[in-house]
Amino acid sequence: MDTIRRVQDFQILKTLADARRLAILRLLMAEPATLSQLGQVLGEHPAKIRHHLKQLETVGLIEMVGTREVRGFVEKYYRARARAFLLQELILPADAEQNTVVIVGSHDLALEALARHLNEQHAAEASAPHLLVLPTGSLEGLISLRQGAGHLAGSHLLDADSGEYNLPFVRHIFPDRPTTLITLVNREQGLILESGNPHEIQDLEDLVNKNVSLVNRNRGSGTRLWLDRQIAQLKIPPASIRGYGRELRTHTAVAEAISQGRANAGIGLQAAAIQHNLDFIPLFQERFDLVIPQEMLKKPALQPLLDFVQSARFRRLVDSLSGYSTANSGNQLFP
Repeated sequence: MDTIRRVQDFQILKTLADARRLAILRLLMAEPATLSQLGQVLGEHPAKIRHHLKQLETVGLIEMVGTREVRGFVEKYYRARARAFLLQELILPADAEQNTVVIVGSHDLALEALARHLNEQHAAEASAPHLLVLPTGSLEGLISLRQGAGHLAGSHLLDADSGEYNLPFVRHIFPDRPTTLITLVNREQGLILESGNPHEIQDLEDLVNKNVSLVNRNRGSGTRLWLDRQIAQLKIPPASIRGYGRELRTHTAVAEAISQGRANAGIGLQAAAIQHNLDFIPLFQERFDLVIPQEMLKKPALQPLLDFVQSARFRRLVDSLSGYSTANSGNQLFP
């Protein structure tokens, strides 16, 4: 009941009073799914599932993250949003043996690979922790962590005044809560461009072109904050870049949009560009940290992740991606 008291939005509670919506949200907290997949699991007609999805989306508990084509029909993929985990005691399966580690914050391909590897490695162990990665953006991730909507957060926020990553933001958001930062990777970001770069884009100034269309990252993400700051320094009005207001939540989604011809350029990870056979112009390197409240460091569910980040197996896993360095992986920083 404490969770209910923490939630101020009565509409959310009213929405979740329907057991079918609660069941749908539980499934989407485990993994993204389409309307037809949810219908098959729950034995419900697609029209009813669609109605429930709309209700959950309206109160901000789920979001659409992509599409897939099946026999000529395009289906939307949905997943739970970070705010859903403010209700974790109500929503997560009532299994005392289940340990779900919720990772919010910035999207990162190395973090996704880490979670996938550990989940597959421990799939047969009933009591093993399950890592659930919810890309929300660096800033929203830290806020969600502060609100108890996650167990740790990925972040790559650059403080322009000090030139330091993450620490100034953590000091500001967690002034009264001991927190540890563990470096996961250093990574390369830059311009993701169509294969062959037909528009001959070389730098940010070339985005100011009526024939060039950008796809942007969501506000609050570290990548978007970096781009906003750069074009301000260059005195480029956002309105002069076509597509600046089109937002996607992950580096993968940006690369997919460009590979599908829905945009000509975006800012993102070199690894995402390489995975989609796109051109890439490096612009900056950054440090990507895991922000962890110190009380979480002692939790048994988190130990497999912490141990793996220190291992040679993790370094081999990251080496399979482009644009990453593990030279500082596992280093601890304290605000």
